[in-house]
Amino acid sequence: MRAARTSAPEALIPGAPRAPCGQGSIHARWIVTAAVALLAACATLPPPGANYPKEASHAIEKPESTPLGGEIAKAARTHPGLSAFRLLPIGAEGLKARADLAEAAQRSLDLQYFIIQNDVTGKLLMDAVLRAADRGVRVRMLIDDTDDVGKNKQIVALAAHPKIEIRIFNPFYTRGPFNLLRWSEYLVDQRLNYRMHNKVFVADNAAAVLGGRNIGDEYFGPNPRIEFVDFDVLTLGPISQRISRTFDNYWNSDLAIPAQALLDTKPSEAALQTYRADLEQNRREHASDAHRPKLGVADPIHALLDGDGALVWAKADVLYDNPDKIKVEAGEKRGPLLRNRLVQAIDAVNQEILIVSPYLVPGDEGMRIVEGLRRKSVTVRIITNSLASTDIPAVHSGYVHYRTRLLEDGVELYEVRPSPEATDDRGHNLKPSEGQFALHAKVFVFDRKQLFVGSMNFDYRSLKLNTEIGVLIDSPELALQAAKRFDSIAQPANCYIPHLSPPDALGHRQLVWRTEENGRAVELATEPAGNLSRGLQANLLSLLPLDDLL
Repeated sequence: MRAARTSAPEALIPGAPRAPCGQGSIHARWIVTAAVALLAACATLPPPGANYPKEASHAIEKPESTPLGGEIAKAARTHPGLSAFRLLPIGAEGLKARADLAEAAQRSLDLQYFIIQNDVTGKLLMDAVLRAADRGVRVRMLIDDTDDVGKNKQIVALAAHPKIEIRIFNPFYTRGPFNLLRWSEYLVDQRLNYRMHNKVFVADNAAAVLGGRNIGDEYFGPNPRIEFVDFDVLTLGPISQRISRTFDNYWNSDLAIPAQALLDTKPSEAALQTYRADLEQNRREHASDAHRPKLGVADPIHALLDGDGALVWAKADVLYDNPDKIKVEAGEKRGPLLRNRLVQAIDAVNQEILIVSPYLVPGDEGMRIVEGLRRKSVTVRIITNSLASTDIPAVHSGYVHYRTRLLEDGVELYEVRPSPEATDDRGHNLKPSEGQFALHAKVFVFDRKQLFVGSMNFDYRSLKLNTEIGVLIDSPELALQAAKRFDSIAQPANCYIPHLSPPDALGHRQLVWRTEENGRAVELATEPAGNLSRGLQANLLSLLPLDDLL
């Protein structure tokens, strides 16, 4: 199960603490056993807090009446039927775009995230959100319950502000210090394996940022542990209003529970003021960081619309899953499924498809898609994580079940290295300043004419379990931008490139990896794992039937 890919321990059940050997582990087993017996009685109950009173709300009407919406509407009149886009492949750009939206908003901010972390960049954005609320902006924050909302009460303290409402998607029953009990709920309630993986930030129903990034340091800049290479897109104009409608569907769904319903101690004015002081201190301490963009610009609307001429106007569509996706999958309810529309775009490819997916576990359905493309002689190129770079070795253990089959089908695979040596398409050094490099972007490029940017990985969990969102953009210009970045990363200096060796006398072929070290071509006969324990862990997990949970 992969509920919290970005920060989960490398355990089979995400977030489950590792009990020490001996008496402690015996006690832990008794706790889990008792929890399973207790929770089995309520496995079919609705989410906690489902009956807590809440009011339906929707995106603001007439976004053109706001300064941001008015300027965007003015620009859109010269591009009828189109929306504006700017790709954000650099973390600092994604951080600045979100901060600019928060600064420019006058009536509403809608945030929908799998994870919001209370670290340096998380606090910078929460500070921008709080200052927007102080100006009278209505703020709605919808957060998946992957991380215990009661564990991090500082962010939830924002709900004490009269202009901020926080809801939690598909919550657990167990909270607080009994984390082991919380994760044991997975064993008895399949509802909890269904997570909201969407990442959306919308201002005044006029402009939005969506893509692969959660809110946290590893997505926006240097992190001592890991630095994610990710991908967002800034959207301006009519497409943003369609994104807002998807947010409303989730916000008003039965699975979106007010945070107050899940906490023993309700957010208070005192807690809010304490958090406000913490946010202000964080802003003062990090305002001059060289590796972070200058936030809180004097004219954020100009920054969004100008963007050094980087806006591209194009037709596009929003692809998203119904918030009750698991019921749609079971045939109990009708509603949109992202993969259906994405498969239509894939089926229309004639020459080449580029796929960037950090977690690659295609399953039988994904393999049918790939093999259908190869039967048409479509070139299929995929960038994913290597075992050495992935943040979740358990997922890599699922990928290895399909790697040889993909190579035999003629798919070109590229597994990114934890410490790349070449630059990207903009000449930026990909080597992280600290920690290790890992892929987290989710991008599809179709015949270099159309592209999809969103939250969906090419794996069973994204295809069948988690809810996802993205935009499908008809733009050769943007598709070419994404393709150039793909090509710059898919180099031997940045990747381990798996191949099958020529058959030996018995017809057997070996898996080998080609790469470059200090400018010299190297071929490796064993999989680069980063360290011995990581390789052993992945090998052991690959023996288990986990593919449908990865």
